[in-house]
Amino acid sequence: MKILILYYSMYGHIHRMAEAVAAGVREIAGAEAVLRRVPETLPPDVLAKMGAVEPQQAFAHVPVATVDDLPGYDAIIFGTPTRFGNMCGQMRQFLDATGQLWFKGSLIGKVGSVFTSSATQHGGQESTILTFHTFLLHQGMVIVGLPYSFAGQMRLDEITGGSPYGASTITGGQGERLPSENELAAARFQGKHVAAIAGKLAG
Repeated sequence: MKILILYYSMYGHIHRMAEAVAAGVREIAGAEAVLRRVPETLPPDVLAKMGAVEPQQAFAHVPVATVDDLPGYDAIIFGTPTRFGNMCGQMRQFLDATGQLWFKGSLIGKVGSVFTSSATQHGGQESTILTFHTFLLHQGMVIVGLPYSFAGQMRLDEITGGSPYGASTITGGQGERLPSENELAAARFQGKHVAAIAGKLAG
């Protein structure tokens, strides 16, 4: 069973979450986690002005996905930062190129799940995941979130991301906050949960 973790990360926060998701997937016997990035759409000079070039070097080794890769997996877990309460443009452009997959029904019945990040605690994490779900539904995918059996999403002793819609992290306005242990635990839980559900559907 192969699980694709497909993501876009500008400063490394979503990449760290993606690695945690992959670790959770690997906790299920027979599940293979594959990390892939969506193509960058911003020119190098713009990325340099945004201070993103150096952070992205840390995960430049992760291969870039193509649309044709997607049907080869039993489940796809998507990771995107929040942009004004929605997915980032890089992810949107990649998904907009999946028309032929929709036409052929290539993703029908596959498990789909989403995790995200935002700069602030109320920066649109839930709306980003929920609006992402419309893509999964149009493709006929089976949506899996982050159940309340991961009790860390109900913590009140610290500021944390995470909701029943999916794992998330808060980055800070300057990207200064890295994913907390609780947020990484949510990502691992989500990866394991998706792999378990995908295994049941495949079985």
